[in-house]
Parts: sequence; C-alpha cells; structure tokens
Amino acid sequence: MLAETHPYYYRFRIYHRILHGMVIISFLGLALTGMSLKFAFAPWGQWLSHAMGGAMVARVLHRFFAIVTFMYFGLHLAYIIRLVVLRGPRQVLWGPDSLMPQPRDIKQLFQNLRHFVGRGPAPRFDRWSYWEKFDYFAVFWGVAIIGLTGLVLWFPTLFARFLPGSWINGAIIIHGDEALLAVGFIFVVHFFNTHLRPGKFPMDKVIFTGRVTEEELKNERPEEYERLVRSGQLESLRAGAPRPWLMSFARVVGFVAVLLGVGLIVLIIWSMLRSA
Repeated sequence: MLAETHPYYYRFRIYHRILHGMVIISFLGLALTGMSLKFAFAPWGQWLSHAMGGAMVARVLHRFFAIVTFMYFGLHLAYIIRLVVLRGPRQVLWGPDSLMPQPRDIKQLFQNLRHFVGRGPAPRFDRWSYWEKFDYFAVFWGVAIIGLTGLVLWFPTLFARFLPGSWINGAIIIHGDEALLAVGFIFVVHFFNTHLRPGKFPMDKVIFTGRVTEEELKNERPEEYERLVRSGQLESLRAGAPRPWLMSFARVVGFVAVLLGVGLIVLIIWSMLRSA
C-alpha cells in the first residue's frame, strides 16, 4: 500500500551506493585504526589498539583500508572521465546535475540563512544543495592530500630518493592533522547535514536504498523534480518501495556508523582537552 500511495524514485543507482559503501567501510576503518595510533597516549586509544591486536595489526589494517580508499577514488575518477566523454565537459561541470560549485550556491546559502531566522522562504534546490557540494569537495581533496602523504609515509625510502627529508617530516604532520580534520568534518558536519538535521533525524537511508519518495523529491529538491517532469525523465527513475530487509540493513549499518563516529569524536575531544 505504501508503494502505491507514495511512489518512489531512484536518487542513487547501485554503482554509487556500492562506492559509498566502500567510503563508509574504509573511512570508519581508517578513523579507528589511525586515531588509535595518534591517541596512543590515551587509555581509549590503547584499549582500541589492543582490541585490534596491537599497534602492528592496526598499521596493517590502516593500510588495507587505504587501499580500499584508493580503489573507490580511482573508480570515481574513471566515472567522471566517462561522463565527460559521453556528455561533454560543459554539461558535466556546469549542468544541473553537476557537483561543481556555482554562483547560485552562494545565493542559496544566504537564502537558507534568512530562512533559518524566519526572514524568507527556503531555497529551491536542484539535484545538489550547496552543503552537499561542500561535503563532496571536502572528501575529494581530503582523500588526495591524506592519500599522497600516506603513501610518502608508507614508502619513505622510495620517496627519500627524490624528496628532501624535510618534506617527509612535513608529510607526517600533514597526514595526521588532515586526518584529524577529516574525522571531525565527517563525524560532525557531514553527519549533521545528512542524518541529524531536522527532517532527516535520526537517519537518512537514501544512500542505502537509493530511493526517495515523490513527496521527498518535491519538497527537498523542487527544481530537480520540475526539471525531470518537464523533460519527461521522471518516469524513467520510477522505483519500487525498498524491501524490508534493505530498510533494516540501512538502519543497522547507519546507526552503527553514526554511533561509532560520534563516540570517536567525543573521545578525541576529551583527550585533547585533558592534554591541553
């Protein structure tokens, strides 16, 4: 009955859901292993490292999750290149489905700020909101910076052949601080924007199910909905209601990820305050 009264439409296809699954697994793995090493002076860091089998095992696991990160980053770059070839660079970079920041995003940011204080209507978003684009590029450049410095630390002898020693020392600082920034951003800003904000609390399951209801699409992304109706593409995105097992899977995995992330942030802040 729910599927008949509330039609569903695809927002994410299976390829993007699998890639995001790789992001979730690798980021949680990197955060837990990396922070256990960075905060080895704290009791919780020692306990976490011990639970994984010790510092050496944590390092091996950290590198395994780094490989997963390089895999999804490479797959995503290949996907972008494919889109550029098929649609052309202008459409990919500046079309309505583009994640590239545009002048209208700045306008919608201020519209949203006015809306928060009751001074105007909410902005009418297309496929991506300004905070989703910010999330995307934060992860994109974070992976590039953390990944490159991580490779330097993984293979220091190789990079020492053509890099000054000071650069390798710099990579240690950049890798650790940027990783700490990434953990804070994902587990605070991204989690709030995606899951904990009003209207989505306590969990947005779309990345697991790939589907949104017609009502959600109309209310949250009216410009995308109207554009799809005008172009006749809306019906091509029609989907069945998510199966019960998929909804249960989304709840379990989503809540575990949020609890681990928020818990890790609390422990990090507690440790930093105590050591200050």
